[in-house]
Amino acid sequence: MIIGIGETILDIIFKNDQPVAAVPGGSTFNALISLGRVLGGNPPVLFVTEVGNDHVGDIIVNFLAANGVSAEYVNRRENSKSHISLAFLDEHNDAQYQFYKDHANVSIENKFPEVKKGDIVVFGSFFAVNPVLRPLVKAFLESAHKAGAFIYYDINFRASHIDDIPVILPAIIENMKMSSVVRGSLEDFQYLYASPDAPITAAEVYDRYIKPHCPCFICTNGSKPVELFTPAVCAEFPTAPVKTVSTIGAGDNFNAGFVYGIYKAYGDGKELALDKMPVEVWQPLIASGQRFSSAVCQSFDNYVDKDFSVS
Repeated sequence: MIIGIGETILDIIFKNDQPVAAVPGGSTFNALISLGRVLGGNPPVLFVTEVGNDHVGDIIVNFLAANGVSAEYVNRRENSKSHISLAFLDEHNDAQYQFYKDHANVSIENKFPEVKKGDIVVFGSFFAVNPVLRPLVKAFLESAHKAGAFIYYDINFRASHIDDIPVILPAIIENMKMSSVVRGSLEDFQYLYASPDAPITAAEVYDRYIKPHCPCFICTNGSKPVELFTPAVCAEFPTAPVKTVSTIGAGDNFNAGFVYGIYKAYGDGKELALDKMPVEVWQPLIASGQRFSSAVCQSFDNYVDKDFSVS
């Protein structure tokens, strides 16, 4: 079973200041939709999230069901509006966002799927550290960690939450300690741990901020090589050039591809000695993430096409 937990949002995408698409999104949401599409319900893919009890919420719930993702654990907030973002694409088709959210009034019922050994949990973003939701999210992650699930944490930290860092940093560290793999973009860590006039490298991020809590770290950096750090491996994996339409969902679908690779290789509950795996074992997992990421960059969708070939 693959379980995602995170926020859901309707992305309205602009090119040259004109709307060109409106698609359901959210970091973990995007990854789960891609996994639902390529796995076809085997194993079951479940998503824990919250949306408003409005038309946008209806769109999101129906979209999950239509793409092989169970909406059983979607919390519908009464008398509230679902989150919306405006994504403005530049000349390189990279997005700048404006978010319309009510973080103070998010809610999620104390109803989570039971996690077992061999299950895969995917989570991240502000949802995972939001003080309003933190007690329930933390309890769920602790139960998944105790059960022996594979836990994949995407930091996905936005500049809009820089002022929240003193409050949420302890939760980020707690999340790392419970995770099998931590992934983030170099931009995430620039916001978290550095400043515009003091750039930071992926190696510095690993040594100072990841390694003390989680042994395995994947750092993406746009079209630049993916960097992997573990106690046994320090490697770069070049990213093939691709003609982009939109980079929205690129990192999310790297997550989907990596998790897909993990499931195909280890989904029967095999023990994973991640901190000892040689680079030859990591390479196909990273390559799977890169294939998913490249595919999603070639459309306005936040997820791979339904006919996407995983080979």
